[in-house]
Amino acid sequence: MSDYPYVSGPSAASDPALAGLLEQLQQRHNSAICATLLYGSCLRSGDLYDGLLDLYLICDDYSAAYGRSVLALGNWALPPNVFYAEHTYEGRTLRSKVTVISLRDFRRGSSTSTFESYIWGRFAQPTLILHARNEQVRLEVENCLLQAVRTLLQNAVPALPATGLVSALWTNALALSYATELRTERSGRATELSRYAQDFYSALTHSQADSLGFDFALKEEAGELHYSSNISTFARRKATGAWFLRRGQGKVLSIMRLLKALFTFEGGLDYIAWKLERHSGEPVVIPDKVRRAPLIHLWGFFWGLYRRGIFK
Repeated sequence: MSDYPYVSGPSAASDPALAGLLEQLQQRHNSAICATLLYGSCLRSGDLYDGLLDLYLICDDYSAAYGRSVLALGNWALPPNVFYAEHTYEGRTLRSKVTVISLRDFRRGSSTSTFESYIWGRFAQPTLILHARNEQVRLEVENCLLQAVRTLLQNAVPALPATGLVSALWTNALALSYATELRTERSGRATELSRYAQDFYSALTHSQADSLGFDFALKEEAGELHYSSNISTFARRKATGAWFLRRGQGKVLSIMRLLKALFTFEGGLDYIAWKLERHSGEPVVIPDKVRRAPLIHLWGFFWGLYRRGIFK
């Protein structure tokens, strides 16, 4: 039994389309998926059919999941790989963005040994374990999720004000992580996330407060949870500099992952356009020359979108 808070959401037992999708994905990856995670907007809204499900498939290893193929090499060299999958049941279609990562890489990506915030920043938000092969795997995944929270707090708190509301702490910590990727969401998304799951974040802050490696205290005042931290000026400057470096590193790696997704994600260009339009509210049209030779023309296309403010 771990300290990971309860996260409500759908289950394969109650949704036949979801059960069918999970079984389809197991078959696609040679039954090498030991856990399946759901997070993101569909989990928050409770409507699995609104947009794309964000599914993370945690596999035993890449060779088992793909066999000997270039996909296994790509997943190992720059994890994770991203695919598209859908399943139709009784006329309703469940669509998903499927991300594959090994348990080893997930464990490492959640830890303080990984400078990039791609995993530990992402999985500090509420995550539902849709499937786990057994209780041992479930416990290991929950421990990784707790470690992701701890890693985010250890890296974010020194870069934030020394005192304040815990709700503001999480808003600012998530915003730091968001800023390291090419984001298309409107400003204020970090605030939405922290407000959506206030009880979740309060429980995590309480459970992790004594394990951050620096003086961090909590107290209740006027019905709101406050924090205070006692961290040296040097450590704060170091943390601020680290986030500056992460922003540059993360954006470069985001572009590299997008390019890799062109070869793994069916309709990858159309997915990119859909995602940009969905979150920015601006129309995005893929030029014919980009479709014909994406590796040559995608750079200029991305630069134009950046100058339009479609992503940051």
